[in-house]
Amino acid sequence: MSEPFDAYRYIGYLRSRWRWVAASAALAVGLAAAASLVMTPQYTATARLVIEPPAGADLRAAMAVSPIYLESLKTYEQFAESDSLFQKAAQRFGLEGRPIESLKRRVLSVQLVRNTRILEIAATLPDAKKAQTLAAFLAEATVEINRASVSESDQELLRGIEQQARELRSRLQETDASWAKAAAAEPLLGLQSAMEQAADLRSKIEEQAQSVELEIADLAERSKTAAGDAGELRKQESNARARLVEMRKQIQDLDRQGAEREKLLATRQAHRDQLDAEREAGQKALAAMETRLRDARGETGFRGERLKIIDPGIVPERPSSPNLPLNVAAALLAGLVLPILYLTLEMSFQQRRAALARTTFRAVAKARDE
Repeated sequence: MSEPFDAYRYIGYLRSRWRWVAASAALAVGLAAAASLVMTPQYTATARLVIEPPAGADLRAAMAVSPIYLESLKTYEQFAESDSLFQKAAQRFGLEGRPIESLKRRVLSVQLVRNTRILEIAATLPDAKKAQTLAAFLAEATVEINRASVSESDQELLRGIEQQARELRSRLQETDASWAKAAAAEPLLGLQSAMEQAADLRSKIEEQAQSVELEIADLAERSKTAAGDAGELRKQESNARARLVEMRKQIQDLDRQGAEREKLLATRQAHRDQLDAEREAGQKALAAMETRLRDARGETGFRGERLKIIDPGIVPERPSSPNLPLNVAAALLAGLVLPILYLTLEMSFQQRRAALARTTFRAVAKARDE
């Protein structure tokens, strides 16, 4: 059975070995200080960018920053930490010599400040001035990459709208040409004038036919009462009837021609109305597309989020690593905790060994007495 913990004995045990604990702490502090002094100082410079919403966005919507929107802004972290951009920076500032992936992990740190639209680009190098220049270069390159991406999207949109406008303009020109061709080949005014003249002629012939009918009726009455002139009157009546038949035939011809002209006029008018409707629709579509094109050109460069450098960073005056006070404090803590833990385990082991020895002695004594 294990003995209960004795705090006074434990403290006394540690006090008896305080020199060993102090020597361990001093050794750890010395090693940490020496290692920190030997290590090459590293300086970290930080450039900051703000991600502004599109210029045409609603101000209330821009102020209502949602977690989903903030998560989408991490896309711009990929702009700043792309391998091709860092490789270009490494070549420019003479950082070659190590694999680009491991060099980027050691030198570059890009992160979006929590719950903000601030993007931080940190560069860590032994040369403080070069670290600041590298951070500023990466910030400017990130802004340029974003500007080029937005400009490329705008140009693609403009090319698409311009292509649609060209197609609408071409169709409108074809419709105008068809309308002009129809106006020349299918005139309406001449046909309408011919129909009016035919109607007037028919009216006159109709009046003349009515007069001839009256004349025939008069000759028929006179031939009944006239004795000596009956033959002459019948002859005049026969001639009048012949003229009436001819007039009726002319009226029928005019009616037939009028029906054909009306049918032709209706066909031409329907064709003209169709072309007019197509012209009007084409003009409206082209006007709407040109308005959209003007709006798109006016919004060029303001459609997507914009990056703006708000802090290019300064040349750091103090190294970011090694941190001598922090390293010494950590070493002191480790130099104290580890030996105390070792002494605690050693004391526990000694107590167990002593308890086992006492149990064995008692068992031997008991057996001898029996």
